[in-house]
Amino acid sequence: MLPPRSDLARDLAEWLPRQRWFGGKDGPIDELSIGTATELRAGDPSLHHLVLDVRQNRVTDRYQLLLGVRRHLPDRLRHVEIGDAARGPAARPYDAAHDPDLTRTLLDALADEASIGPLRFRHVPGARIRTDLASLPITAEQSNTSLLFGDAYICKLFRRLSHGVNLDLEVNLALTRQGCDRIPAVHGWIEMEPDGPGAEPVTLGLLSDYLHTGADGWSLAIASVRDWFAYPLPPGDEWAELDASGAGGDFAAEAERLGAATAQVHRALADAFGVTIVPAEDVRAMAARMNDELTATCRAVPGLAPHAKALTGAFLDLAARAAPLPVQRVHGDYHLGQVLRTESGWALLDFEGEPARAESERRALAHPLRDVAGMLRSFEYAARFLITKAGTVPTESGPHLETRAHAWAARNRAAFCRGYAAAGGADPAAHSVLMHAFEFEKAVYEVRYEARNRPAWLPVPLKSLAHLTA
Repeated sequence: MLPPRSDLARDLAEWLPRQRWFGGKDGPIDELSIGTATELRAGDPSLHHLVLDVRQNRVTDRYQLLLGVRRHLPDRLRHVEIGDAARGPAARPYDAAHDPDLTRTLLDALADEASIGPLRFRHVPGARIRTDLASLPITAEQSNTSLLFGDAYICKLFRRLSHGVNLDLEVNLALTRQGCDRIPAVHGWIEMEPDGPGAEPVTLGLLSDYLHTGADGWSLAIASVRDWFAYPLPPGDEWAELDASGAGGDFAAEAERLGAATAQVHRALADAFGVTIVPAEDVRAMAARMNDELTATCRAVPGLAPHAKALTGAFLDLAARAAPLPVQRVHGDYHLGQVLRTESGWALLDFEGEPARAESERRALAHPLRDVAGMLRSFEYAARFLITKAGTVPTESGPHLETRAHAWAARNRAAFCRGYAAAGGADPAAHSVLMHAFEFEKAVYEVRYEARNRPAWLPVPLKSLAHLTA
């Protein structure tokens, strides 16, 4: 049984800002109310699905929460309790995403294609969903929560709800139907009935294959950088000719294979959703938006200002050479943390787009080289990540470490582009104006994001820009 709504809403307003996945940490909660409360399982413990309406700065966002209620909370769940047990009722509410006794309810409902209140549980035709698996939350995620069910499934719960069908479901389901083997196959999803006539169902969760042999690209790349930083260096003035291939953990072959896998997914996206040609005036408008973002970010982050002239030049160059451009569905937030290296090759994850952008921007079509630029930026990040972590690299002067980082990034950027072009993607070298604009646009986004969320990481995009704008 749920605690009184007024008490629960008060406790949630205190609890919510402390969660990693809450997107409104830059301001206070003006009002929190419980929009819907659906009982998924009765008894002790009970399971309830809540949609929270959270108003901040005159904007209301919706978050979903699986709420468990127990009379006696075991020690293993104390860290996710909501509210103060000393002042609360006998019923103890908590975040049930951490309770395998309750999350199995989701598998049961997906297997049965159940409808419970406003919630609908769906599975892909022909899919047989196992219901005998216990869950384990993956704590590394920030904007969402994923539950690992045994070694079979990942259930991704979208914490901040978008209007209508979530991009991640829409794209992954289309690629699954295409038979694309570069993504985890979709088995089912959870949705909420539309808000009104003509509206789409709201996506709540996505159940897909768990690639249990996978290692994420970021971890593999960081291991390669660490090996390169430990590699003995030539004496004297030979720094300028550093060749990062000498280290034992060279990543370039994997970067090239990742480029090929990226091109394959882009072709599958084109087949599934089609390709549109936008006129030159749309390209000029895109360049103007890039420059507007630069201007606003320079005001907010003065450290970007020394690079503004070079960045503006790239955007003006794109506008001056604008021509009709093919656009399509792309990944939208492509980086090394969004890919897994499995025993059968690279797989791509999380097609939701950049979290700091508006939903309309995340849904916008783009040229595939925008994803390529995102991955090139990720190589710049991987190359410099260890420099920002004290005590993780040999004690050397800053310029030498930066030279090493630049050499590693340059080698792997080139390998990725080579693999992408060889597999049929647009050759980045033949589209240098577009590539410069996309990469600088991404760098501006990174600077704004890091300044707001991870100030300690701000030197990473700024230092890489010093090389790219030289």
